Amino acid sequence: MNYESTRGSQLKKTGAQAIIQGIAEDKGLYVPEKIPALPVKIEEMIGKSYKEIAFEVIGAFFDDFTDEEMQRCIDGAYDSKFTASDVVELKEAGGAHFLELYHGKTAAFKDMALSILPYLMTTSLKKEGVTDKVCILTATSGDTGKAALEGFADVPGTEIVVFYPTGGVSQVQERQMITQEGANTHVFAIRGNFDDAQTGVKKIFNDDSFAEELAAGGVRLSSANSINIGRLVPQVAYYVYSYAKLVGRGVLKAGEPMNVVVPTGNFGNILAAFFAREMGVPVKKFICASNDNKVLTDFIRTGVYDIRREAREFYCTNSPSMDILISSNLERLLYILSGRDGNAVRGLMEKLDNEKVYEVSKEVREALGDFFGGFSTEKDTLDTIGKMWSENGYLMDTHTAVAYKVYQDYVKETGDTSTPTVIASTASAYKFAESVASACGIGPCKDGFEYVSALASATGVKVPYGLKDLDKKPVLHKGVVDVPQMADAVREALR
Repeated sequence: MNYESTRGSQLKKTGAQAIIQGIAEDKGLYVPEKIPALPVKIEEMIGKSYKEIAFEVIGAFFDDFTDEEMQRCIDGAYDSKFTASDVVELKEAGGAHFLELYHGKTAAFKDMALSILPYLMTTSLKKEGVTDKVCILTATSGDTGKAALEGFADVPGTEIVVFYPTGGVSQVQERQMITQEGANTHVFAIRGNFDDAQTGVKKIFNDDSFAEELAAGGVRLSSANSINIGRLVPQVAYYVYSYAKLVGRGVLKAGEPMNVVVPTGNFGNILAAFFAREMGVPVKKFICASNDNKVLTDFIRTGVYDIRREAREFYCTNSPSMDILISSNLERLLYILSGRDGNAVRGLMEKLDNEKVYEVSKEVREALGDFFGGFSTEKDTLDTIGKMWSENGYLMDTHTAVAYKVYQDYVKETGDTSTPTVIASTASAYKFAESVASACGIGPCKDGFEYVSALASATGVKVPYGLKDLDKKPVLHKGVVDVPQMADAVREALR
């Protein structure tokens, strides 16, 4: 399995090479030349553990890894740091099946991929004979940063630098990052929003002179964002697992379709579901859930991607991990839906950079018919949390509530009440305790940490071990920089 760029470069890479490089030399994103078919039939997956299914799925994409190498990666990633009995849980509530992806160390779905990425990365470096230090450079809207920091902390041969928007993450999310231990971990707040952070990181990646400067010091850049194919592919596994679980429980028969609902800002998590369908998992509809920053909703419904300031305001919401207007992984979907036309995709991305707007072709617009786009306002999100708790005794975080609200809208709009639906539940409610507690009629409290305690007392839902006593941990990272200073911050971290 080789990997190619979404922007037309003819240089192919192995899986290991694509993981190490992160972004293609023409600034595109890597995709497999062909999405592999499921290596085993769904019926053969029934009763298998998460690790067994992940081994098959991830191994199908990265077939340059030996079975022994892949097994070491799987075993190292999905161990006792996940508290669920089988890494994830699939729970039914309110007429949907919630795929709880947040039972890892940082209490967010990013653990599912960022627990294995360091193993994939170090194995790739060894396979390719790379002796340079790798600097993992990441922008985060809240959860990626902590999960990446946790995964790469003190991993030999690596440094990790994380940028997050000051005031753009929850108090718990920020505290998780700025208290991160590890001699190779570096965290900076930026004065701006997530799009500013992400654009700044991409600018650093695209700066050839900066890359030469680092290379002279024996350092190369890579990414832990979902722009790295090694971060995206592991997410495919949990959609395959979910389908096998539903078949095993008799919710549907093998071959019958399910719907998938994903709260997303950067489009990676829902793209992983699309990859799962391309592998052979029957999916009827991909339901893309946004908050007030509904650029994806509008795009799916119109075929126009528009982030011009006069057309769209940026909102800081109670689901901050989705406060994104530039959805990087959409580029990969456009590449596949356009018949792998790298020139066309490059043209669209140039329009986005220069004009802040583009419109896809009629053919791509028609191919988007398998997607449903919807959004939830902040008030709707809180109402959904409160109603789900009072009526079903199920506690959701704000992002999962956005997904459930959009699913309800989908049912009303389409009348599709019969297709079993999996909702990606992306974070523990305690990561956004203030909003969740308020939605359940709890409070007011003095800060986010007091809300955690109050929410636990009122609901009896266990606080994830990774979030306990966060307010008592010492702050180790205090840097705040302007966007133009991000490259200098990287230099400072690598000294």
